[in-house]
Amino acid sequence: MLSVEHLPVLIVVISLLSAFTIFIAGWLNKRFCWFISFATILVQLVMAVFILHHVLTVGTIHYWLGGWSPPWGIEYVVDALNAYVLVILLFLALICVTYSKRSIAHELPYKIVPFYTVYQLLVTGLCGVTVTGDIFNMYVFIEIFSLSAYALIASRGKIALKASFTYLVLGSIGACFFLLGIGFLYSVTGTLNMHDLSLLLPPLYGNKIVLTAFGFFTVGLSIKMALFPLHTWLPDAHSFAPSEISAMLSGIIIEVSTYAFIRVCFSVYTLNFIKLLPIFDILCWIAALGIIIGSVLAIAQYNLKRMLAYSSVSQMGYIMLAVGLSTSTHHALWGGLNPALMHILNHALMKGCLFLVAGAFIYKADLWNITDFTGLGRKMPYTCAAFVLAAISMIGVPPTVGFVSKLYIILASLEAGKFIFVAVMLLSSLLNLVYFWRVIEMLYMRREEGEEHSSSSKNEIPLSMLIPVLTLASLCIIVGVLWLTEIPIPILDQVNALFGLGRYATP
Repeated sequence: MLSVEHLPVLIVVISLLSAFTIFIAGWLNKRFCWFISFATILVQLVMAVFILHHVLTVGTIHYWLGGWSPPWGIEYVVDALNAYVLVILLFLALICVTYSKRSIAHELPYKIVPFYTVYQLLVTGLCGVTVTGDIFNMYVFIEIFSLSAYALIASRGKIALKASFTYLVLGSIGACFFLLGIGFLYSVTGTLNMHDLSLLLPPLYGNKIVLTAFGFFTVGLSIKMALFPLHTWLPDAHSFAPSEISAMLSGIIIEVSTYAFIRVCFSVYTLNFIKLLPIFDILCWIAALGIIIGSVLAIAQYNLKRMLAYSSVSQMGYIMLAVGLSTSTHHALWGGLNPALMHILNHALMKGCLFLVAGAFIYKADLWNITDFTGLGRKMPYTCAAFVLAAISMIGVPPTVGFVSKLYIILASLEAGKFIFVAVMLLSSLLNLVYFWRVIEMLYMRREEGEEHSSSSKNEIPLSMLIPVLTLASLCIIVGVLWLTEIPIPILDQVNALFGLGRYATP
């Protein structure tokens, strides 16, 4: 019987082999591509669930590649944090690949084989970043998923090529910063293993090389996770990519980059370093600024996908504000990293749903601009209902996931004595209401000329696209109720215990 300890490496290896299999099978029949990708990601998701259960019940998994012990060999380490992120990313990847069957056949009929090959490489890179315990290996996987994302964005051609090139340039700069940070740490410690680094760095916290390395990590990963003001690649990339890739970009790719930042902060540099400098205080103010500016820019957009892209800039501000407050809060529910990790899942559900709905409008009638959505609520009732559920969740209407995230970030701000951030959160909810309400108004409250005298026939998207959309919309409510009943909190409790945050923080 296969041991659970082998699953972290199998999740990466199976995905990589599947990418080559898709490419070869596609020569025989391009219909094989979707089935292979879907089956692979489904198996990976099942593995991730087993890993999460093992981590929560038995403990952290350590896997040495090739049997070489660290720091000489590469180690995969899966604890409560990355087991949680792994399940989220593979679930959203499965949702998006299910949705893509009809969507990609319609949008990119001559690029099906390369699309699914590169999509599987994207999933491989994301899984690798999540499970590795070696910081250089993390860089390698960041490059794998970044290169895959550049290609997937460009697959649409025309203006998407410019968006992809901008992302390529800025993403490469971010990767270079990350690699420089790794080189600086290696020069003073001689190791790349994250656990070894956490043991060797404390006596060197005042070293200028170590401080500079942290600056490089912060800037590099801020570009990758589109933290304001380093978000300039994001609006075009999200707007012009195929909609399932927009959902992945917004719902999980920038979140995995956020995971990498959390991992560097707490597993490499540790909590003691974070408390030495006002790093997280600065981070909170930058995040708060991003929340407001992202929302204001979203209001100015008429292209739905571009509006959602700027909304993602604001949502990343929520996550990073919650990360910044994590060292100042000690409550069992909203203390430590709880609000940040909750919003990583919540944002994946909300924004994944919204981008897939935007793709549905493009699929049915090539509608991109909000002003063209007149009467769609009657023609596509289920799709538009899903949009409304995800939109009210973004606004923060109880008991949706967005409400719980905002409530806990507000409570964390109050506990930390940062009352200005409470005002920022309340203002952002009002701005969210403004830009989402105008879409809802067009869907349901505006009528086309002559529509009153004619029956509006329903024209829904195919079931293979509708089911993923409705699944995410339903989870925006179901997961919100679960958060309020505190059922998933023990998962996050283990993360706080791991890093000495929240109620596990030492006085």
